[in-house]
Amino acid sequence: MDPVLRLDVDGHTATITIVNPDHRNAMTIAMWRELPILLSAAARDERVRVLVLTGAGDTFSAGADLLNVDQLLQSGDTVAAEEALATLPKPTIARIRGHCVGGGCQLAVACDLRIAAEDARFGVPPARLGIVYTVETTRRLVALVGPATAKFLLYTADLVDAPRASPAGLTDEVVPVDELDTRVKVLADTIASRSALTIAAAKEIVDLAASGVEAPERAAYWLSEMRRSGEAAEGVAAFVERRPPRFEWVP
Repeated sequence: MDPVLRLDVDGHTATITIVNPDHRNAMTIAMWRELPILLSAAARDERVRVLVLTGAGDTFSAGADLLNVDQLLQSGDTVAAEEALATLPKPTIARIRGHCVGGGCQLAVACDLRIAAEDARFGVPPARLGIVYTVETTRRLVALVGPATAKFLLYTADLVDAPRASPAGLTDEVVPVDELDTRVKVLADTIASRSALTIAAAKEIVDLAASGVEAPERAAYWLSEMRRSGEAAEGVAAFVERRPPRFEWVP
């Protein structure tokens, strides 16, 4: 089977699946380059409220395909793909089984949330290969797990199992393998039922706060958009009337 990224939309959820099972879903150069294109398509699709990133079969991704590693390192395609994922104006969930290593771990870290099965294994292995991660990639890892854990992962290149990865911050939840799909669907459905305005604002403001950037104009924009959209009025009315809210704002 040729390596490919597959985009499927089911209701309000878009799923991008990494398909390269002969190589533990390693990402080829073509796949790194295609990911921003698929993400852009999902961002434009008004049906899509949540995006799930996952791997085919029983593994997430063993990282970048190293057959053309020199070309990949010089191209900047991995950084561009990570940035496209991290800045997608819709919430993202990494659905993780098996190996989530190297470039695969970079993609999982770039998602908003990570739900892992108990068989998941995480690793950041550039020290095994003599590769230096970019500042952007390293900053994102540090923001998620903290400096000490980031150094441990980078220095040792050891694989970390899911129970250890969760307290370290690499995962938000760890569930039994046979419950992974159900948990991811429930989470996606829950997020999709909430105000897309609130979620889009929260995503941007949280990321700004985490990076230490002050952007008062963005906070002012979101407050203005809240008033203009009527989302808050609808949410309060639904609460008072004891009915599900009918949020209509789209990014």
